[in-house]
Amino acid sequence: MTLEEKIEQLRVTSMEEARAEGNDIISSYRTALEKVLQDHKVEAIRQMETRIKAETTNAKQQKNQAMAKAQLNLKRKEGRVQQELKDKIFREVMKMAEEYMKTESYKEFLLRCIRKSVEFAGREELTLYINPSDVEMKEELEVKSGTFLTVSQEDFIGGIRAVIRGRNILIDHSFRTALRNEYDQFIFSGGDDIE
Repeated sequence: MTLEEKIEQLRVTSMEEARAEGNDIISSYRTALEKVLQDHKVEAIRQMETRIKAETTNAKQQKNQAMAKAQLNLKRKEGRVQQELKDKIFREVMKMAEEYMKTESYKEFLLRCIRKSVEFAGREELTLYINPSDVEMKEELEVKSGTFLTVSQEDFIGGIRAVIRGRNILIDHSFRTALRNEYDQFIFSGGDDIE
């Protein structure tokens, strides 16, 4: 074998070894890169799932807050409407009371209240008050009840009030007090309570 042939063979062998070594390096590098890529994909998926959970939780919280706010607004609106209806009802009741006060039944009601108050007081000193709007009935009521009546300086709409000073008692059969008590206790039933 000639020197040239030996050099050629050495060159070919060296090239084959260099190629094999290069292929091993590339293969090893490719395997390492594929592992890095796979790890990156797993981490990216984990981060995506974590973010989806966080965004889902956030969306639910925002939805719940929006629903709570809407319910609060609805309750406020319902409260305003109920208050308006309540006021309207009691304005109508007031008109009905004014009409009732023009009837003979109202005089009979006053006489019953006067007699009950006198009976309750017994022998105690009693001051009976009628409403200023009933001043025209004063004489007739005094004659029928046999009791002296005082016209109140305070307008209590209608009815009577009586005071037993010795026992510090107020007997209140006034329309103002009755209407105020009813107004304060009046609530609309139904709605939320209906199943």
